[in-house]
Amino acid sequence: MIVGGGFAGLACARALDGKDVDVLLLDRHNFHVFSPLLYQVATALLNPSDIAYPFRSIFRRSRNVRFRQATVVSTDPENRTVRLAAGDDVAYDSLVVATGSANDYFANQTLAEHTLGMKTLAEALGLRNHILASLELAARSASAEERRTCLTFVVAGGGPTGVEFAGALAELLHLVLGRDYPELRREDARVVLVEGLDRLLGQFAPPLGTYAERTLKDRGIEVRTGTLVEKADDDHVVLSTGEQVPTRTVVWSAGVRPVDPLGVDDDRRSRSRRLRVDPFLRLEGAADVHVIGDAAAVQANGGGELPMLSPPAMQAGRYVARAITARVEGDDAGIPPFRYVDKGTMATIGRRSAVADIHGLRLRGSLGWLTWLFVHIYYLIGFRNRAVVLASWSWNYLRRDRPIRLILRSRSDRLTTEVDPVD
Repeated sequence: MIVGGGFAGLACARALDGKDVDVLLLDRHNFHVFSPLLYQVATALLNPSDIAYPFRSIFRRSRNVRFRQATVVSTDPENRTVRLAAGDDVAYDSLVVATGSANDYFANQTLAEHTLGMKTLAEALGLRNHILASLELAARSASAEERRTCLTFVVAGGGPTGVEFAGALAELLHLVLGRDYPELRREDARVVLVEGLDRLLGQFAPPLGTYAERTLKDRGIEVRTGTLVEKADDDHVVLSTGEQVPTRTVVWSAGVRPVDPLGVDDDRRSRSRRLRVDPFLRLEGAADVHVIGDAAAVQANGGGELPMLSPPAMQAGRYVARAITARVEGDDAGIPPFRYVDKGTMATIGRRSAVADIHGLRLRGSLGWLTWLFVHIYYLIGFRNRAVVLASWSWNYLRRDRPIRLILRSRSDRLTTEVDPVD
């Protein structure tokens, strides 16, 4: 049983496809989402369907992998069962926990209530609605102060997600203000990127973070390093420097926390609240439970924990699949401890500008941007998604146009709640 269909869970399920095991993949959604491109949904460049793919389509031809839409709320390791939100219990022989992560507001309830996340497809679509609605409100406002408040966007977090979103948002505003919205001036729009560390992209080499900051500033984005978002309400935020920024939009990308249904004690968790695992990615004290992805505290080769990124998650998923197969075949001793192979990190800043660190090779500018494009197209699931995303990128690059600027709102569907009662 694999709980969670993110990068880690899906990689494990695909690696077990065709093996001599029965696999049940559980996820609260019926699709896998390519989360590195969520910010492009939020900034009206891609449709939600362009970066999502149904699990049942992925395993349509599989003879041993089955999918069920469900939310696991608790586990019983002694009886080897999991309890679903619908109320039924499902038994397993081996359990793989790949439940990922959620936004972490560091116990600040005010920030949780007054900021917009971008961790799920629904959140990205909601953020897109909010941004476009802010433009409409600004366009009909008779007050210059109100227009500036509606056109000020604060992004909390200067990691890859925050940097990519800030760059894409600035491009969107530059595109539509003064053209689609002739009553609005580009000078009234502000994008403020706030980062608690002394530089952006802390996981990258310092020169790449410096390049990203310089590029963002050249594109009109205000960067505040060594600064935190401390308070937020409906019309302004307060920074740790004491500065108050009038705004109705605060986008949260400053932290994530692991999510898991195991309910284990704190002594089996790391300082980051991730579950401690042994060198074989097994939960401490439970040989038949593997934990992978953002939920697992896996030690990096140079010390510390592996970052909550898709490459470590996918490698862990494939490793656990090999371990399960070896155990079924009676060859447990043939599996060495997990060792992560770092293939590099990358982040795009905007048109013809990105940074990449690949085995010590540092790329930036147009070359980094082309590398970023190739890697993301390669890892997208489904030929249709690859073709549509490439076409959308090409259209935006050549025509400087983002036609997917639709404000979509819908009421909750009763049947959706009945399929999976836990959101």
